[in-house]
Amino acid sequence: MFTGLIQAVGTMLAIENKGRETRLRIATDTRMRQFIPGESIAVNGVCLTVEIFSTDWFSVYASAETMSRTNLGGLQVGSLVNLERALALGDRLGGHLVSGHVDCVATVKQINPAGESRIFTLEFDPEHSPLVIPKGSVALDGISLTVNDCGKGFLTVNIIPATQKETTIGKWQPGTAVNMETDIIGKYVRSMTASWTGTDEHEDSSRISMEFLRQNGF
Repeated sequence: MFTGLIQAVGTMLAIENKGRETRLRIATDTRMRQFIPGESIAVNGVCLTVEIFSTDWFSVYASAETMSRTNLGGLQVGSLVNLERALALGDRLGGHLVSGHVDCVATVKQINPAGESRIFTLEFDPEHSPLVIPKGSVALDGISLTVNDCGKGFLTVNIIPATQKETTIGKWQPGTAVNMETDIIGKYVRSMTASWTGTDEHEDSSRISMEFLRQNGF
């Protein structure tokens, strides 16, 4: 589990492809050192496991599924990535709860200045729209952000100067592919209410009807 507060920006040192699977070696700065074998780390918001490491780099394995469903497959040697170590019990939760399980890849469509901030508009698969709400939380490349506005297949976020400086957002341009994870709490709420709201894909007869309401005392 993570918070979406980026602790360092890493640099891709090596990408070793073995069929559809990949090992990534990532350089870190002094803010992120002394790894533990097997610990979880979010790389652009993707939860991965540290295999081996040295004083200023670490290596992780990414499965074919991970490479195909995230923007990690588009990385090159020299690419910058957002890094965050897993949340320790008792740590301050400054962002929001982030699982490191990416829902989809969004695309930057527009960037507009707003004083010292910048407003980014991103588009994504509309099937995820019910889990994105105004002033709700979203993780973009592992960064915890507040949704300014949203609609079917799009959202906007306001990026302050500090976030532009301390993450990869300062490098985003129209067309940039971004890992997107919707709010984990919203997912559970939607799943638990699916049989009453008619959104359960596995139950064809789950929609609320007048007959259902009468049978249940309404």
